[in-house]
Amino acid sequence: MLPYSFENPESAKAFRIGPGDTNYFAMLFDGPKDDIDNIFVIEIFTVGGATPPNEHAAAHEFFYVLEGEGLARCDGKTMPIKKGDALLLRPGSEHVVENTGTGKLYTLTVMTPNEGFAELIRGGEPVDLDAEDLRVLRGG
Repeated sequence: MLPYSFENPESAKAFRIGPGDTNYFAMLFDGPKDDIDNIFVIEIFTVGGATPPNEHAAAHEFFYVLEGEGLARCDGKTMPIKKGDALLLRPGSEHVVENTGTGKLYTLTVMTPNEGFAELIRGGEPVDLDAEDLRVLRGG
């Protein structure tokens, strides 16, 4: 095994967990591919898209907004999020992230430990990243 892992937008695999989901994930680093106990993805929310309400028993989940705007709801509190904002959710906090902007919302999402999230994502349906996705993932 190499002492490092590397990924780029053109080779990143992307998945949508369920057919009706309004967000999808470009996989960067995770246990199945990189033998680590956390997961790093770019989470992409379509216009009006949102995560289902969820919580994690032992994992911290981190969101860093790369582009777009939305709302983050956590344990009954709602806050606007936009490019450059960071959000850390502690284990056991029920949360929803929603895209309220006119374009897609992109977040760097990290969960530590993985808590089965990578396997859930990889068990979903493959998605092709479009030109806008690739532009944002390249930092453009």
